[in-house]
Amino acid sequence: MQVIRRSLLLVLLVILCCCSSSAFWKPKHVKSASTVVFPVHGNVYPKGYYHVTLYIGQPPKPYFLDIDTGSDLTWLQCDAPCARCTPAPHSLYKPKKNVISCQDPLCTTLHSPVSNPCEGPQDQCDYEVAYADQGSSIGVLVKDVFPLKFTNGTGLSPRLAFGCGYNQEVPDSSHPYTDGVLGLGSGESSILGQLADLGLTRNIVGHCLSARGGGFLFVGDDLVPSGVAWAPLLDRSPKKPHSSGSADIFFGGKLTEIKDIPVVFDSGSTYSYFSTPAYNALLSLIKNDLKGKQLNDANNDRSLPVCWKGIKAFQSVREAMSFFKPIELSFPNAKNAKFQLQPEAYLIASKHGNVCLGILNGSEVGLEHINVIGDIFMLDKMVIYDYEKEQIGWFPANCDKLPKS
Repeated sequence: MQVIRRSLLLVLLVILCCCSSSAFWKPKHVKSASTVVFPVHGNVYPKGYYHVTLYIGQPPKPYFLDIDTGSDLTWLQCDAPCARCTPAPHSLYKPKKNVISCQDPLCTTLHSPVSNPCEGPQDQCDYEVAYADQGSSIGVLVKDVFPLKFTNGTGLSPRLAFGCGYNQEVPDSSHPYTDGVLGLGSGESSILGQLADLGLTRNIVGHCLSARGGGFLFVGDDLVPSGVAWAPLLDRSPKKPHSSGSADIFFGGKLTEIKDIPVVFDSGSTYSYFSTPAYNALLSLIKNDLKGKQLNDANNDRSLPVCWKGIKAFQSVREAMSFFKPIELSFPNAKNAKFQLQPEAYLIASKHGNVCLGILNGSEVGLEHINVIGDIFMLDKMVIYDYEKEQIGWFPANCDKLPKS
């Protein structure tokens, strides 16, 4: 089946990931909702991404999808035919007369009335998503079967909408070796939103990323533990889909001058990004604290912008922990809920035997006014996005142990 390509397509422009809707969407009906659990594969370094395997179509075929809670639309590289596709672990998805038309309600969630590219209700529903650090995807919306196993023991195969991407732009060869992106944002077009609308799950998603690689992801509320530190999702603007408000930074247990910085959570970002003032202030604190210790700048290591070398090569971050102090983000708007970071949650051990700072200058990638909590900060924590109660929570967890499903 050949899909018509258009030159004028709506761009859903976002910071780091395609935007969530400007207001959180809640399910129309949730009757006997359950939970779906997916094993997660990958790591922060050296892969730089985490993915899950979804089976799609009839007969079902496996696809590796880069998990991104900051974006709505799920998309696969697609033979429509494909104008520009990147290397992928599986063969391209082939649409079979399942293209969604412009009259489908899900299509309208992707397009604003002002910039809707549809000329008629029977036209195909086109999309374009742009990523500030990972290129873009152009394609058409399709609908197909997703076989799923739920924690209540049932197995269902709902038909869900997703993007059939036939033109991918990537900035370099460092893009994830996956078949596409699993968008788990709060919008109606997300897989999560569609499952909730069908009454199959609650409008809640969580992930637990292991510092040793792997972990798990769940959709629904069965695995939400007690004792979670919750912060409200305050800012609903497209550029801040998962804003928990502002935070104050503690270094080594002491409050720093880095206060009231706006923070967003984004699992689509491998590392964390601070705007220039916060980044420079924190880097200065770390470097001043390292004075007199047996670490030197590793300027020849290009793994990340800032790296240090010791007397002998570091085999793991744990070997360098004694040189660094913990960092803590405190959220005053959430009764001072603490997001605690031991050194292994903001450092990596590079392949060159050095330790590198996993906090980058966001201003260098267009993030002038927000600070992004990426995967590295979320290691060995269960992070939960509750779109029904409009809150985000975290809890220390053993992410190596997959919950029974």
